[in-house]
Amino acid sequence: MENNILELFPAEDRPLWQKVAEKAGKLQEIRLRVGQPVMVYMNGREYFLTKDGRLSLVLQDAYRAGRAEIQRLLVHNCEASPYAFEAEIKQGFLPVKGGHRIGITGQAVLDDRGHVKILKNISGINLRISHEIFGAGRELLPLLFEEGNFKSTLLIGPPGSGKTTLLRDLIRYISDGNPYCPGMNVGVVDERGEIGGCYMGVPRNDLGIRTDILDACPKTEGLLQLIRGMAPAVIAVDEIGKEEDMQALRYAVTCGVKILATVHGNGSEDLLQKEKNYLKCGKHPFAETFEYFVILEKKNGNCVVAAHYGREEFYAQTDRDFAGNTGMFGSGNMV
Repeated sequence: MENNILELFPAEDRPLWQKVAEKAGKLQEIRLRVGQPVMVYMNGREYFLTKDGRLSLVLQDAYRAGRAEIQRLLVHNCEASPYAFEAEIKQGFLPVKGGHRIGITGQAVLDDRGHVKILKNISGINLRISHEIFGAGRELLPLLFEEGNFKSTLLIGPPGSGKTTLLRDLIRYISDGNPYCPGMNVGVVDERGEIGGCYMGVPRNDLGIRTDILDACPKTEGLLQLIRGMAPAVIAVDEIGKEEDMQALRYAVTCGVKILATVHGNGSEDLLQKEKNYLKCGKHPFAETFEYFVILEKKNGNCVVAAHYGREEFYAQTDRDFAGNTGMFGSGNMV
């Protein structure tokens, strides 16, 4: 993976990044901001890059990035043609080789409707390093299948808790088959390019042999396209957040499709708070969509499964209204 990281930088800048690239397996993020210290996040800790390419905890040792350096990095990863990647850049990110992603900030230029048309005067870049951890979801597998059937599952956790890494591994297990179920067709709507790490439409991450992926496609549109055209048994999405996302997921469930998804949140209480924002989708839209809940957290720099629950157990311990509402959520009405 060392060469993979170095290839993200223009040839003239690679000597500075050689030592960092050697730690590729531990890297999480590399942040460059105009005139500010270059920061490297590794194993849950923050380091400063020095002028000779070392990592230091001392601010005074830090190397500071210039605008020209940031521009070179962006142009290099756009294959010298940023205009060809305008659609991605205006959304604030750029998928790059190796399944990694570059977050971008700068000056927004708006169109007549007040939407972002393009970003110019790029001032900050965040290289988010993608890691494939084969076997990350192995211990969860017996909990997510019942008599060979996958249970629609929601992974809940804060940023950096390993949601996408776990999602990617579970997709692979479902697609390739595992001791609890033969392989199934999986459809992936990869709106931000983080799951498959596609480059020119081809996933760089291993998502299994029965997986079809829609890259850079909005979730709501992608879900409908997959259901109509690819007949998936399971659809996987990352970072559900909008009311429209929940409506589309619930529609997929009514079509007989199982769902595997992630959502930002610090535990069960956060999830219940989010549900209050989705009242148009139903009193308990998550309960109507998912059968199993996995809570992730970061502890001592490691991503861990903090808890996992079946639907009734999850809501019974967190929401008295759900526990007593057998009329709407009794066994006869459960998805």
